[in-house]
Amino acid sequence: MQVFWFLPTHGDSRYLGSGEGARPVDLPYLQQVAGAADQLGYEGVLIPTGRSCEDPWVVASSLIGATRRLRFLVAVRPGLHQPSLAARMAATFDRLSGGRLLVNLVTGGDQGELEGDGVYLDHAARYEQSAEFIRIWREIIARSHDGEAFDFEGKHLSVTGAKLLYPPTQKPHPPVWFGGSSAAAHELAAEQVDAYLTWGEPPAEVAKKIADVRVRAERHGRTVRFGIRLHVIVRETEDAAWKSAEELISKLDDDTVQRAQAAFARMDSEGQRRMAALHSRGAKRTRADLEISPNLWAGVGLVRGGAGTALVGDAKTVASRIQEYAALGIDNFILSGYPHLEEAYRFAELVFPLLPRKQRTVLPGGSLTGPFGEVVANLDAPSRLVSQS
Repeated sequence: MQVFWFLPTHGDSRYLGSGEGARPVDLPYLQQVAGAADQLGYEGVLIPTGRSCEDPWVVASSLIGATRRLRFLVAVRPGLHQPSLAARMAATFDRLSGGRLLVNLVTGGDQGELEGDGVYLDHAARYEQSAEFIRIWREIIARSHDGEAFDFEGKHLSVTGAKLLYPPTQKPHPPVWFGGSSAAAHELAAEQVDAYLTWGEPPAEVAKKIADVRVRAERHGRTVRFGIRLHVIVRETEDAAWKSAEELISKLDDDTVQRAQAAFARMDSEGQRRMAALHSRGAKRTRADLEISPNLWAGVGLVRGGAGTALVGDAKTVASRIQEYAALGIDNFILSGYPHLEEAYRFAELVFPLLPRKQRTVLPGGSLTGPFGEVVANLDAPSRLVSQS
C-alpha cells in the first residue's frame, strides 16, 4: 500500500466555499506541505491541474530541492502540451529529481475551460487524441535509452523523427497514471497506462470499475495497478470526526452550492457526473443526507469539482475503510484534508501505524531515538510515563 498526499495549488482553507479561514498558497506554504509529506513518509504528492490551479510543472520543479524522497504526480494535457515537448519536460524533471516523477494523463472534462485553452474537441475525440498522445510520448521516451527516433501518423497527432537526447532516469519511462469513468477512459487505461485512478465512490461501484478495466487490460495482454482519490477527516473519536465534517461546510449557503452544481452539470466528464449524483442537491446538508456509504461522506463535492468524497471517522474506522478498498485491488491512495498542512500530520500520526505499509515515518537525521513529545515537568519523557501507567 502506498499513500500519497495532495498539494493545494488551487487554495487552502478551514471551510469550503468561504474566504473565512483561508490562507494564501505561496511557495513557502507549498514547501511546508511538501516537506511535511516527505518527512512523514508519504510516498508522493498529487499536483492538480487546470485554470483554477498554479501550473503543476512549475510548482513541482520548485519543490525538487525542498524534498528528498517525495514523488510528484504531475499532469500532461493533450491539446495543451505536444507529446515531444512533454517527453522532454518529463525526462528533464525525472533526471533533476533523481527519478521521482509520475505522470498524470489528464483528458479534461470542462468544455468551457478547454475552449479557453484552445481545445475544441468533443469527449470522444479528446480520448482519441489522448490515446495518440500517450503512445507517442511513451515511444519517444522508451526509444531515447537507445538513441532511436520515432515516427507516427495518427488522426489527431503526428511526428516524424521525434527524438529525445537526454533520457529520463526511470526505464522505460516514468509511470503513467490516468483516471476516467467512461468506457473510452477504461479502454485507454487498459491499453496504455500503468495505474488507473478512480474518485472515491462506494466500494461496490469502485469494484465494478476495477473489474471492467482488468478485463479490458487482459484483452491487451496487460495488467494495470489501481489507485483511489479521497479526502480524509480523521479524529480521535467518531463524533469529533463528524463534527469536523459538518464544520467544513458550515459556511456554505444554498446559492453557492447551486452555482457550483450548475457549473458541474455543464461538464461532459462522466466522473464528474458520477460525483454529482452521489449527494443530495437540496437545502439540507446533514450527515444523513451526505453519508452515501458507511463513513464515506459526499459533502466536499457540494462545491468542489473532481474528488468530492471523504472518509470520516476515528483512526481505526478510517483504516478499516481503506483496507476495504485495498481488498478490491487498490494499492495507491491519494488523500487530502483541510487544511492540508495540519491534516497531513494528523492522518500520518493517527492512521499510518494501522496500515500495512513498507515505508514508515522516519524523522530527519534517522538516528534520533527520543524522547519524542514534550518532556513533562522537566523530568519525565511521555514514553516513560506511558510505560509506567
